[in-house]
Amino acid sequence: SSTRNGIPFGWYHYNGSTVGQELYFSNIPFMDSISFSFLLFASYCLALLLLLPMAQGHRESVWRFPRLLFALGDRTSWPVFILTVLFFAFIDMVIDPVALRGDRWFLGKIYYYPDPGVHYGVPMANYVGWAVVGAISLLIYFPLDRRLASALPPQTPSTTHRLLLGVGLYYGVLIFNLAVTFWIGEMLQGTTGLLMYVPVTALLLLRLLTPAPAAH
Repeated sequence: SSTRNGIPFGWYHYNGSTVGQELYFSNIPFMDSISFSFLLFASYCLALLLLLPMAQGHRESVWRFPRLLFALGDRTSWPVFILTVLFFAFIDMVIDPVALRGDRWFLGKIYYYPDPGVHYGVPMANYVGWAVVGAISLLIYFPLDRRLASALPPQTPSTTHRLLLGVGLYYGVLIFNLAVTFWIGEMLQGTTGLLMYVPVTALLLLRLLTPAPAAH
């Protein structure tokens, strides 16, 4: 509804350059709407990988990742909620500025902000909107997960690897957008995006390489 009333992302408009080339939902490209769901899923996986508790015991090999416990209380906790929302908003701080410059790469110029914002032309209201959408989505999903938890299959040792698929999706999107940012010559924009993820990536690697706590 932001294209009609500015809520929740602030005012922006699609220029209709892809009408007839892709599916539209009302006046919005359908793929733009789908992107929220898979980026929120990827953000959730990243938050879980950083926050879920490790199973006790020794790894079978130094090359194996730690086994994370996918307990209901842990995966629907407030820390996971907050971190997921932050990661969801953070990745748009890399995506949106380069997408706004789509006329300089193969995306093309597909939308614009009537009042460009301070973050490389993107209004801060847009990122607040992403956080709001992420928060509302999780406030719907977490209660459903708690209610339907009894229908889920028992936990398996593959939990960590399943989460890594979502994290791989997150970093795949991130790396692609950073690469395009540098490719079009936006060095400061690309560098700020890169630096924003240095601490997150360091914590992620530390988490994956930290030995599991010893069993008592």
